[in-house]
Amino acid sequence: MKKNIFSEFIDRIENFPNWIKQIIFLKLSEDLQISDKEDIFLVYKPILTYKGSEELKNRTGGMDLNIYNFLEYCKSDASISEISLNTFLSPEEVAKYFIFCFEQGYIERPENTDIETIAGYIAGKFRTGEYFEKTGLITQEQLKKAIEISKTSDKKFAQILIDLGFVKKQDVYSILEYKNEANKRFVLDYNAVPKTENYDNIYEKEIADLKLENEKLKKMITQLLEIVKKND
Repeated sequence: MKKNIFSEFIDRIENFPNWIKQIIFLKLSEDLQISDKEDIFLVYKPILTYKGSEELKNRTGGMDLNIYNFLEYCKSDASISEISLNTFLSPEEVAKYFIFCFEQGYIERPENTDIETIAGYIAGKFRTGEYFEKTGLITQEQLKKAIEISKTSDKKFAQILIDLGFVKKQDVYSILEYKNEANKRFVLDYNAVPKTENYDNIYEKEIADLKLENEKLKKMITQLLEIVKKND
């Protein structure tokens, strides 16, 4: 089991000066438009069932090693984002393992149904319209109406939902952008993050040298003054 590099990465950032963190926050606020539904999936910690624990222990199913790695991290109380970073899998890939393990009974059903829904959407199990229907943004009747219109329209399905006033443009942009980004892998090296250093520690030697030079100058000035007094 790898160390929790994500937590160490965050700890390093949390030690940044506040003005640096403010710059990071402002930049991220401009770039990101993520809803609560995507957030809760990333921080969700899948819970291993007894069946999943036994499969992880005995490996009677002979499944892909990534599935066992996924179950191992579930056992260690890791979140979806932590699993993705530590296994070098994209959130989309992790979502597929999540759905598979859930359907096999290896992990418990999340209390919040939105977690299962967003995982299914990212994994390709649900289409955009189904996602909005399952999250309660549109009704089954509205979904059926949009499907009927789509049969004779060249517009994308999401645009039809917007034109009908069933969903907001921002709702569509947020989830489509999230799905698009979810297929990207990210290798996190917390060692590459700059450390916050104390100014005095960085220049400790320089400060000590300056103090020594200052003492020498003071001594020289004192000697010169003594010479001047004697000459007077």
